[in-house]
Amino acid sequence: MKEYLPIFLQVIVAIGFAASALIVSVILGKAGKRNATKDSAYECGMLPIGEAQPRFSVKFYLVAMLFILFDLEIVFMYPWAVIYREYIAQHGPGIFWYMLSFVGVLTVGYVYAIMKGVLDWKR
Repeated sequence: MKEYLPIFLQVIVAIGFAASALIVSVILGKAGKRNATKDSAYECGMLPIGEAQPRFSVKFYLVAMLFILFDLEIVFMYPWAVIYREYIAQHGPGIFWYMLSFVGVLTVGYVYAIMKGVLDWKR
């Protein structure tokens, strides 16, 4: 039980601090006057009129998926270059072509997305 005494003291101090902060807040806090302006929802300076969730364009999600695609490419390429440094030195051409084929598949996907007009914001 002696080993747990510092932990119990820390828990008691944490609970005491939280309780005292709440009590002081209630005692010293001022009850503000309520009115319609203070009770209305604040949305970045816009009046809360209309739908709760605005509709986003599908292009937003397509660009997000492209970002994730190329972000994952870097996630795979960086460790590949760092971890397999010695292996790359020994088997350079073979492993280079493996990574080039990986990047090629991603490039084909990128070209397909461009042909579909994912990044054309005027449509």
